[in-house]
Parts: sequence; C-alpha cells; structure tokens
Amino acid sequence: MPENAVRNTALKENGRDGAAASGGRNWYAVHTKSRHEKKTVWDLEERSVEAFLPLREVLCRWKDRKKRIHVPLFPGYLFVRIDPRDSLGVLGSKGVVRILGSGGVPVPVPEEEIDAARKLARSGVPCTPFPYDFEGREAVITGGPLEGLRGRIESQRGGFRLILSVHLIRSAVSVEVGAGDVELL
Repeated sequence: MPENAVRNTALKENGRDGAAASGGRNWYAVHTKSRHEKKTVWDLEERSVEAFLPLREVLCRWKDRKKRIHVPLFPGYLFVRIDPRDSLGVLGSKGVVRILGSGGVPVPVPEEEIDAARKLARSGVPCTPFPYDFEGREAVITGGPLEGLRGRIESQRGGFRLILSVHLIRSAVSVEVGAGDVELL
C-alpha cells in the first residue's frame, strides 16, 4: 500500500454499507480527545453505534527502525450515523468530547462528504492533509478509482490536485489526479 494511502476503518459498521438506508439517521462529526479516535470507535462499536474513521498510512521513522502506522485522516474527529435523539449514547463513550453542532443541537455532515471520504478510503489512492481555506475552481473526477468525486482543483506539473473538504470540521485532504481525469465545473 502506498505511503499515504487512506484506509477505511469503519470497524464493521455493524454490517452496513454507506449506501444503506439510513432510517432517518444522519452522519454527525464527533470531536474526540487527542489521539483517542481509534479507542473511541471501538467503544462506539461496542455500543452498536455505526461509526466511520478514515485513516491514512504513514511511514514513521525512529532512530532504530521504520514502521508504517495508520493515523486519522482528520485528527481529532470521527463520524457517527445516529438519530440526534440518541446522542447521549455517543456522548457517554470513551474519548468523546462533543458532537459538533450549533447552539447545542448536532449539525449533520452532508452525505456526499461522507461518501467522498468513503470512496477515497476504499480506493487506496495516496492523499495528504491540505489547508481548508483553499480557493480553487470546482471540478469533478471523470475517470479512475475516484470517478465522480467533486472538489476544488489546484493545477500542478503534469496534472491536478483535487481538494476534498469536510466543511463542518473545517478540514481538507488533497489527492493527485491526472489532467485527463478532471472536468472543470
């Protein structure tokens, strides 16, 4: 797997796929304690809460060795699909700080942003964190494993960099794509 490849650690997601019917439930962003994302997902799974934690693989170097480890794509955040009335079960989980919202009311993450993160996670395409405030032109990927993803585009030598954002947590990642696989909107 490439150095910065993203992996999906939905941790079984209770046998559900992202395309499954939500039954009135939405995706919400959960802020976790620093470096507690994986433990929090495991605790949520034990509570039968559908959770999604996208990870990326990085190469860590110590004095005596190198090792590939998986770190959260969006440090400090994971996503849960719940009915907002069931938020107390999430808030009581180990490592949870809060569910993101406004005025004490959880705000859902748009399904298309979660679907984009899932598609990126499944593809194994290398990606890296990117500044959220980037102002690029809107584009869609027209070919390859990320076909259909929409985001902002940055031109670079020999191709483009597509920036995918999760607006509620003000975070973004970039992925390199070929010039022939991008259509400007």
